[in-house]
Amino acid sequence: MSAGRVEILEELERKVRWLATWTIHNANHVRTNSDGLKVGGHQASSASLATIMTALYFAALRPEDRVAVKPHASPVFHAIQYLFGNQTRAKLENFRGYKGAQSYPSRTKDVDDVDFSTGSVGLGVAQTLFAALVQDYLRAKELLGADLGPARPEGKMVALVGDAEMDEGNIFEALLEGWKHGLRNTWWIVDYNRQSLDAVVREGLWERFESIFRNFGWDVVILKYGRLQQAAFAEPGGQALRQWIDTCPNQLYSALTFQGGKAWRKRLMDEIGDQGPVAALIEARSDEELAALMANLGGHDLPSLLAAFEEARAHDRPVCFIAYTIKGFGLPLAGHKDNHAGLMTATQVEKLRAEHQVRTGHEWDRFEGLSTPPETLDAFLKAAPFNARGARRYQAPAIAVPATLHVPLQAAMSTQQGFGLLLHEIAKQDTAFASRIVTTSPDVTVSTNLGAFVNRRGLFAREELADTFKRERIPSTYNWEFSPKGQHMELGIAEMNLFIMLSALGLSHSLFGERLLPVGTLYDPFIERGLDALNYACYQDARFILAATPSGVTLAPEGGAHQSIATPLIGMAQDGLASFEPAFVDELAVILRFAFAHMQEEDGGSTYLRLSTRTIEQPKRTINAGLAGDIVKGGYWMRPPGPNAQVVVAYTGALAPEAIAAVGLMAEDRRDVGLLAITSADRLHGGWTGAQRAREEGDPSAHSHVETLLAAVPHDCTLITVIDGHPATLGWLGAVWGHRTRALGVEHFGQTGTLQDLYRHYGIDAEGIARAAQAIAPGRPIRHLRAV
Repeated sequence: MSAGRVEILEELERKVRWLATWTIHNANHVRTNSDGLKVGGHQASSASLATIMTALYFAALRPEDRVAVKPHASPVFHAIQYLFGNQTRAKLENFRGYKGAQSYPSRTKDVDDVDFSTGSVGLGVAQTLFAALVQDYLRAKELLGADLGPARPEGKMVALVGDAEMDEGNIFEALLEGWKHGLRNTWWIVDYNRQSLDAVVREGLWERFESIFRNFGWDVVILKYGRLQQAAFAEPGGQALRQWIDTCPNQLYSALTFQGGKAWRKRLMDEIGDQGPVAALIEARSDEELAALMANLGGHDLPSLLAAFEEARAHDRPVCFIAYTIKGFGLPLAGHKDNHAGLMTATQVEKLRAEHQVRTGHEWDRFEGLSTPPETLDAFLKAAPFNARGARRYQAPAIAVPATLHVPLQAAMSTQQGFGLLLHEIAKQDTAFASRIVTTSPDVTVSTNLGAFVNRRGLFAREELADTFKRERIPSTYNWEFSPKGQHMELGIAEMNLFIMLSALGLSHSLFGERLLPVGTLYDPFIERGLDALNYACYQDARFILAATPSGVTLAPEGGAHQSIATPLIGMAQDGLASFEPAFVDELAVILRFAFAHMQEEDGGSTYLRLSTRTIEQPKRTINAGLAGDIVKGGYWMRPPGPNAQVVVAYTGALAPEAIAAVGLMAEDRRDVGLLAITSADRLHGGWTGAQRAREEGDPSAHSHVETLLAAVPHDCTLITVIDGHPATLGWLGAVWGHRTRALGVEHFGQTGTLQDLYRHYGIDAEGIARAAQAIAPGRPIRHLRAV
């Protein structure tokens, strides 16, 4: 790059650093603070990345590249987007305020060009790896690639990583998965400022990073010395200076950086100044020049960064850049170990204002204080390669979903079995719908009933790999052949990887312009193991189907380690995720069809299916449009209550037989007992709260499905709710119309035993349900009811 263009980039870097710093200062010290709480921000963490992000966004990145920005560098990102014209001054002035620029980059909350949301550290980093794998999947399917013309070239998936962020375990889980799948086109740029939130990082950390990445097949580029340092090393005595830098402890380097040129001079002269040429090298520089020399690390040197990025662009191997930086570079906070959450004082900001030649009242002017003419800077920004093709969020047409999904029903079966059969029926089809489904699972493909789909559609790999058992003619139920034609992404046992993979697959339409229909499976209790990543996927508005099984205590012999209690509540609480727990396979067919359509709707989302391995008798019935609609809305009457009903039993999921049997017991002695099938407590609750909110906002006609269902239930009737999970999932039903309610479920870790043992233990068997009804709604004693 020419010297003139580097000079312009250096000017823009100064402006980015000022805008980021001022944005945080304005939020904390200038803007009215009504509640007195610290607004916060990360001036030092932003400053350490300003040079790297300047080099990337204004020169190195292309439109097809996707970037996950280090959470604490959000102000730098917003400043860059402001210079590009993608962010507004009003939102910068309202940084961390209501509907202002977000604390951390957000795909769904920010107006500027966010590729991946970040915030929960480490997840955005891993997301770039899985996005690269999705890009490879699309290219293998000839849906994307440079060979298809300039519209969709392969991009680099770039993560800007704080060095302390590398402590997050999910990053290393992702590294292993990337190695298995032959990762390509991924850059992780480690902001190696050697400081964490609380302290200075341990010595030799970069050596460990380098070893780890090389072992996983990555190229490692170490950007340690800037141009000033490299020039100084070439002078007499320069090699002694380099050796001193290389052996200087991190804490000492940070402390001397904070203290400045005089401290650097004294320390260097005391320790290596007696070596003649070194003393001359030091004395030839003023205190200010010496401080600039010692702060001239590779991560703050634009030519070094640009050259490294250009060289890495020429190949598709994954690259880890370890860029030495200074936390707080260019600010009075630079190097201090307490600077992570530290805020500059008004006096310090005024001094910085003078250094940047920013006039009072012109703090937000795009080119204030810069020497290059505004029209030159404007033209430079418009010509940046990153902006060459305009909007970078793609749109993809919806894939037509069949009007109904067929499944060969058996007299008795489980919802997990039905799920596998439904997908197998889809796999038989030669349709665009079937071809866009991609499944994934953390090493539980067969045990979650994906095996039949995989047998039909194959496992994905960029290169073919034969099934050795098949080749050796060893009988096996499943065909385990890998090829570019496959539609199943095999993962190791790491639930975090599953959810981040689903997140990447579920953003394919926006990131790459090609829609996929992702389906992931796992064991229901292990949702909690990957919950942070699941929340992250939903926060990004990624679209997918999650089938979790077995639910509750139905895997009774395996005990509490494989039994789930809280997952129904997670399904209700998780934004962006519609949660269902069908009891019967015909319900599941309706819900699965809804889920494939729901993930493609503009105001849609993802779907969680809580399934069971318990085989239960299937009803003989025809699902008409009205019943199908009720199933999707969240519930329907299996047995409507009569006008004199004293008890209604509301159940969900695998406890249908117990609920049905309990109603049978009670019906011997009570009239008009009702049986309410809940297919989605989440959808019922969401509809109810939404209707209440609408009425509060002036729409008296707003009415929810659950209000309609329970409207005919006599006011003095008792509701008995039952679920193989936490009872609070359905306990709120009584609040809809004020009915007395007894919520049954599982509140403690299970133990081993038979289903009958555990259901009886928790009082969710038929007699337990009937006993609860008798206690809360006394009537004539129910015959054949055993005493506890």
